[in-house]
Amino acid sequence: MRLVWRQEALDDRDNIMERIGQENPAAASELDEAFELKGESARQHPALYRKGIAGGTREIVVTPNYVIIYTVKVDVVEVLRVLHTRRQWP
Repeated sequence: MRLVWRQEALDDRDNIMERIGQENPAAASELDEAFELKGESARQHPALYRKGIAGGTREIVVTPNYVIIYTVKVDVVEVLRVLHTRRQWP
């Protein structure tokens, strides 16, 4: 199974890293690594994480503040968004 990060998810990550990195570059780096590890975990075990609010999605709680939203297709785990838990989704 392949892992694909949609452009919106990559933009989300960039924005999060920029915001956190201004005050704490080490924390930003650790969080980005956590995003990578959770994405890889979803690729290996796509049904492991909870069903999402939006139909056909699944959600990974990366930290209490951030969640990865993804879908599972035949041979692809597609990361749709990386959001702060305070953001309204969908």
